[in-house]
Amino acid sequence: MNLLKKQGFYNSIILYAGTALGFFNLVVLFQRILTLEEIGFFAIMNTITLLYAQIASVGINNIIFKYLPDFRSDDKKHGGFVTFVIAWCVISFVLFTLVFLFFQNSIIRHYSHKPGSELLVRYFYYLIPLSFLTMVYTVIESLAITVFKNVLSSFLREVLLRVFTLVSVLLIEAALITYHDFLSIYLAANIAMIAILLFYVYRGRDFKLGRISPQIVSQKKEFVKYGFYTLLSSTSAALILNLDNIMLMALSVKNELPIIAIYTTFFAIALAISLPAKALNRTSLQIIAQAWSDNDLPKIGKIYYKTSVMQMLIGSLLFIGIVVNRNFLINVLLHKHKDEFTTYFNVFIVVGLGFLTDITGGVNGYIINLSKHYKFTTYFIVGSVFFCVAANWLLIPRIGMMGAAIAYFMTMFILNFLYWIYVKLKFGLQPFGRTHVSIIIISIITLLTGLYLPLGHDIYIDLILRSAVVAVIYLSLAYLLKISDDVNQLIDSVFKFTRK
Repeated sequence: MNLLKKQGFYNSIILYAGTALGFFNLVVLFQRILTLEEIGFFAIMNTITLLYAQIASVGINNIIFKYLPDFRSDDKKHGGFVTFVIAWCVISFVLFTLVFLFFQNSIIRHYSHKPGSELLVRYFYYLIPLSFLTMVYTVIESLAITVFKNVLSSFLREVLLRVFTLVSVLLIEAALITYHDFLSIYLAANIAMIAILLFYVYRGRDFKLGRISPQIVSQKKEFVKYGFYTLLSSTSAALILNLDNIMLMALSVKNELPIIAIYTTFFAIALAISLPAKALNRTSLQIIAQAWSDNDLPKIGKIYYKTSVMQMLIGSLLFIGIVVNRNFLINVLLHKHKDEFTTYFNVFIVVGLGFLTDITGGVNGYIINLSKHYKFTTYFIVGSVFFCVAANWLLIPRIGMMGAAIAYFMTMFILNFLYWIYVKLKFGLQPFGRTHVSIIIISIITLLTGLYLPLGHDIYIDLILRSAVVAVIYLSLAYLLKISDDVNQLIDSVFKFTRK
């Protein structure tokens, strides 16, 4: 098993396990134990800290991916690159935090009298330490990824953190802790994750602290320039994923945190569609960076095609599985707030199509971002943010959550179209063809079959039978049409194993 398949396999297991935990936490435990206001605050807290960490780091993660390979050395000091990274993060975080604190009074005043925003005001200062921990973790993770060690960091963030969350919520249910204690435990869990990952990287002996070399100093302007552009692109990417929450908070005429709780729940369910892409991209990222360093365009083209096909194939099956089992989702898992979620289920469908559109683009954004034409990633994604803001601004006051969902879908379509046309014209690479048309046809057939199957009245039996029929039809058609050699090989190996 090559590196891409091996680490992609392990990351897939971790990501799906983490998603199962996250799904259980948000859709089952949170809905039964926490109020909609508490769920909404937890969501907006994570949104703000993610953006805070992104901006405060000023693109250092992308600098690590792009430039560390150029400074590798046998003494593992890499020209003092790690020392440079530490100095960069400390200075940038302090400066941004000073700006953040300058506006604290205005922010608190704005939300102090808005309905449903009490928790945001009360726990405003939690945002700073949590953002710092988020930044530190992603920096250590980025260093680990450059030496192809990305499995543990994925496990810590996707699984361990959610285990901490699960246990904490159960302790609230048992009346052993309060919501305040829950947030403190969440903060402590982030500290524990950093300690574990730091020890793992230290034991690997791949990095040592050293004096910053003249070569690194001489390139500081280039680093700042690249960091600024990638800051715009990475922050804009994070904004596109989180603008709906932020603008629902600002523009909703109803209580903000309950609305965000409902939207976040649907968004988290739809997030399962993107997991294959997330697993593959973690390893593909560094391989593409190395391929650009080696000027190996055919390798990049091969990864581009394979990731697009696999991500669309698996993502479509997941989307169909969720849609055809909507009755189970709403009546069993979300029954405490059943009326609200039934009313807004179409919001999930639109958001899910947005995720599906995005992952079908494969690694298009990475190809541009890791090339010498990285500025165009920034141009495209910043432009998409402006479009997303405008769309949300126009649609949310008129149609609420559905407006945010439509804005997200339209943004994903436009952004991936821009990426696709640029990669095609500039590098002569494009992943689409008859295979993608075949996946669309298979998906339509499977979806219609799953929706109109007259199965059992028992909702649990219906879930099992409907899911099984959908999976068999979808995978059988994909196998017969030879959509993916990797999928066919996997199915063949399963058949050979069962015959033994």
